[in-house]
This record gives sequence, structure tokens and C-alpha cells, in this order.
Amino acid sequence: MEKTLDKTVSIKAFLLTLSLIFVSSIPLSLLKTSHSRFSLPLPFPFPSSSEKKCDVFTGKWVPYPQGPYYSNETCRLIVDQQNCIKFGRPDTEFMKWRWKPHDCELPLFDAAQFLEIVRGKSMAFVGDSVGRNQMESLVCLLAHEAYPLDISRNSSADVNYFKRWFYADYNFTLAAFWSPFLVKSGGAHINGHSINGLISLYLDEPDEAWTNEIEKFDYVIVSVGQWFFRPLLFYEAGRLLGCHICNQNNITSVSKYYAYKMAFRTAFRTLLSLKNYTGMTFLRTFLASHFENGDWDKGGNCPRTKPFTSNEMKLQEFNKEFYWVQVEELREAEEKGKKIGLTFELMNTTEIMWMRPDGHPNGYGHSMIKNASVYDCVHWCLPGPIDTLNEFLLYLMKKDVLLQLKVKLMRNA
Repeated sequence: MEKTLDKTVSIKAFLLTLSLIFVSSIPLSLLKTSHSRFSLPLPFPFPSSSEKKCDVFTGKWVPYPQGPYYSNETCRLIVDQQNCIKFGRPDTEFMKWRWKPHDCELPLFDAAQFLEIVRGKSMAFVGDSVGRNQMESLVCLLAHEAYPLDISRNSSADVNYFKRWFYADYNFTLAAFWSPFLVKSGGAHINGHSINGLISLYLDEPDEAWTNEIEKFDYVIVSVGQWFFRPLLFYEAGRLLGCHICNQNNITSVSKYYAYKMAFRTAFRTLLSLKNYTGMTFLRTFLASHFENGDWDKGGNCPRTKPFTSNEMKLQEFNKEFYWVQVEELREAEEKGKKIGLTFELMNTTEIMWMRPDGHPNGYGHSMIKNASVYDCVHWCLPGPIDTLNEFLLYLMKKDVLLQLKVKLMRNA
């Protein structure tokens, strides 16, 4: 009896010591995680534990005079599309804000700590160019600790959209898979005729651009959004279901929200069904654009230089709908994942990033395609608010490491 008590005390002491080491940050209350991983600032329709825990996603942006982790001079890998300072952005205040949770602290990003966690592992960002934007932020955050080798040409001919970096000292691979719909897509044809500007989506067929390789990755961050506003044809079971703004009178109109839901359902169910996939999946929630004074193709821009206040500009209902749809699908995947040992985690960033209209290139970035300045209110300057997404990512990764270690130690007790 005394030996059992001693062993239990030793385990608890070890966990306490480990949490203090990891932590610059992680509250011990996170070790008492309920079955639900969700803590949302938006009202959430699912039951949650009454147990108090740190919710890093509820808070506000506060001034941070110390400024960013890096600059366009210390990180040589910033692409022109997000290199706002290089292309003359005159203000710098957008780089001097930090997210502050109401009831706890979001730790600063620790590059050495991140690289130790991913030693011998691999991470993939799956989705559109905003997901790749987050990956590029991560590369810069890691740059003062380690610079990667670009091995993109070893795996793809399209090195702009399918990036792959290798950190030799850590045997860590970081990749971006271009898949703006997550499901199979292609040029649209109606009655045998090609329709310019219209894209066909096969909502129940995952995109092989990512599914063919994803089983080998240990961490997968999934995120898409802006492409679902385009003119689209939808197929299910090989048959035309309907369309979104296709201007075809004989085709049923189908909501973009339905397509968005089905794309995530197909993606998550694919991950659940892959025989050799054992990775941790993160959903980084929908990030709205900040175009004002017109749409992206009608003179719209984003000239603001400070964050919104909580009462200044509310998230539009259509953006909330995108949020709800994907979170509900993640909830279902999370429950199914528990039964087979797969973890699905929420990176709840929709409202947080909505408050940062000042963080986009606006006219201070060069398009990869046109090699000219464009008014970009979708992607994010580097450095800038998007670096915060990787603070969240590391926080959740550390939380998972501690949780898994606790489970393992308790099983051996």
C-alpha cells in the first residue's frame, strides 16, 4: 500500500515538474481536460464541462511595444506577397499587438521548444494559400533557431503551391499541400461545353493532392475558405447536384455552406479511414477577408492601421455560418477519432483574426502570379498577426504532449 502511494506521489511530482518545464505557460488545470476540447468565444451548441480551464481563444488584442519575433531582414524566406515592409508599408504599429486571453496567458512562441517537440516528425498544412501563409510564418518563427533546406522539387513540379522544407538537425519535415477545396475539383463542363471561370467540385471525393501522402505526417493543419465564394458546380456520387452562382437556369442552386460542410466532412472522414494515419489533426477555423469600399475585384481595399475594438465591427453572419459548419464537422470527427485513437483539435481563430483588419498587405505586397502590387485583404503581412496562429499551434501541441504523457504514466502506475 505504501509503495503504491509512493509511486502515485512520484508520478504527480514528475508531472508537476514537467509542466513547469514546458510551460513558460501551460496551466496545470489543462491536465484536467474534459472530454470536449472546445472553448469558443462564439456561442457553441455542444455541451461543455463546467470545469474551469484556460481558454486561450477568448481575450483581446493588447499593445505589445516589443514588436515582432523577426523582420524581413532576419527572415530571408518571406515571399513578396506578404513582405509588406519591403514594398513600402509606412506604418509598423500593426506588428506591435499581442493576443491576451482574459483568464490566463498565451505563451510566447519558443522556437527551440517547438523543434524539440517535432524532432523526428513531420507536419503538413493542407488547404489554400492562407494555410501556406501560416506555414511561411512558422518558417520565419523558427529561423533564428534553424534554417531549413528547400526540398520542394523532390516531391512536386509546382514549387510555389506545394512547398516542402527539411530541418536536417531535427529530422523534421514541414510541408504545404495546395488543396483549396479539400475535395476533388476540376474545370466545369455543362452539356459537353467548357465553362470559363466555373469550377466543378466532387463533394464526396477527397483531393488526391493531399490524401496520397498524408498518412506519413504526424501533425496536419487543415484550413480552407475563400475559394467557396467562387462560381461552383457540385457533384455527389458522380451526379450533378447543383451549383453556386453559375448563372445556369436549368441547374438547381445549392448553398455554398452545404458544399463547405461536405468538403470538411469528406476530408475528416478520409483521415479517419486511412489505415496508416496516426497523426494529430488541427482545424484552423475560417478567416474572413477585410475588404472595404468594394469587393476584391471592384476596388476594395483594407487601409486600417489598428485592430477593431470588440464593439467596432461585428463578424458578419455569413462568416459565422462558415465557422459553425466546419466546427460541427470537427466535433463529429473528434468523437469518432476518440474511438480509434485519433486526435482532432480546434484552433479557434475566426473572431480573433477578424479583429485585425490592419494585418493584411493591402497594396504593399507583390502577387506571385502577376509580379505586381495588388490589394490583398485575405493574406497576412509577415511579420504580423498571423504569427499568433503559430503561438496557438505550439500551445495546443504542448497541451497534447502533457496529456499523452499523463495518460501513459497513469497506465504504468
